[in-house]
Amino acid sequence: MPISPRVAWALYDFANSAFATTVMAGFFPLFFKQYWHQGDPSASTFALGVVNAASSALIMILAPLLGAIADQGRLHKALLFGFSLLGIAATFGLAPLGPGLATAALILYGFGLIGFSGANIFYDSLLVEVAKPQDYERVSSLGFALGYLGGGLLFAGNVGTVLNPALLGLASPEQAIRLSFASVATWWLVFSVPLCLYVPQKPTAKPSLSLVRQGWRQCVATLSHLRAHRPAFLFLIAYWLYIDGVDTIVRMAVDYGLNLGLAWKDLILALLLVQFIGFPAAILFGRLGESIGAKRAIFLGLWVYIGVTVFAAGLSSAAEFYVLAGLIGLVQGGVQALSRSLYAHLIPKACAAEFFGFYNMLGKFAAVLGPFLVGATGLLFQDPRAGILSVLVLFILGAGLLHQVPAR
Repeated sequence: MPISPRVAWALYDFANSAFATTVMAGFFPLFFKQYWHQGDPSASTFALGVVNAASSALIMILAPLLGAIADQGRLHKALLFGFSLLGIAATFGLAPLGPGLATAALILYGFGLIGFSGANIFYDSLLVEVAKPQDYERVSSLGFALGYLGGGLLFAGNVGTVLNPALLGLASPEQAIRLSFASVATWWLVFSVPLCLYVPQKPTAKPSLSLVRQGWRQCVATLSHLRAHRPAFLFLIAYWLYIDGVDTIVRMAVDYGLNLGLAWKDLILALLLVQFIGFPAAILFGRLGESIGAKRAIFLGLWVYIGVTVFAAGLSSAAEFYVLAGLIGLVQGGVQALSRSLYAHLIPKACAAEFFGFYNMLGKFAAVLGPFLVGATGLLFQDPRAGILSVLVLFILGAGLLHQVPAR
């Protein structure tokens, strides 16, 4: 039965959030530290931070050009699925890797991150194709809400299998985690189909070298246009800072908890709590953004994150980690969704992919700095608390610049 383009678009969040939860935030940091790396915890944290940073740096460099190419030839969907297939294949590749293969695991994880992040450039820019400006907050929040639901449902199933591997005839939790990587790839592939079928977009040009040249020229022109659109330019700088903190907490939370000596089962269950609180909270945050304005709602979320960061630096028990997870679940999806919708209000629709290319570029540059900062600071001081506390300044500076953006 046909579904609306808005729902089909939002279902892609349902699809790819499985990678963000089960792989990126959940099992990969755990499995890498305890199964593939099996070395000094500080060194594994640093290696994980470097791969997160390197893959994000590549997308950061390519995002504006890819966005311009997509706009020139209306290739958003084609490029989205190209990057998605790269991420799906890399995630499948993690499943058969045996113990001690740290380098291979990091390479595949890096390609998975590139596929995941690259596809999001074009996914975000399609928001202006499926929704009217007055509906951006609601539709963007629907995407994040479905992302929390989809990522949470599969993650819950995978956690259940890891805790009780015999349910599927598996001999150990290690086999269950490896199976979970294959399940993520399958989930991502299957639930990407509605966007392919029901979000209309006909390419106006085939990929070619001339299109790349046109895209590069347009990319340079867009940078000039972006500087002329001062509210959008100022917002991007603020976004770059505060989303750094958000992404870093997502990517490094399990690793941080392990370094503090918390049990891996508690860390995984806390991530599940984030997902299932995040589902309704993202929808409610969208309504809050409609009521008081996206900017004010983002401010509220950032103040919560400032408190969360201070709290995280001093936590010492699993119960405190659960409280931390609940607080993050309340605001994480809302900050992400309303940032996307606020930016959509600030840019010209005809150049959406180009402008969102810079949006994603700065988001990925944030993901370069944050994990590296946490890993390097923790390694330098031999204290993971020092690393997590360094994130605090990013939220404060980001909030200060956001205050200067002339938007509601």
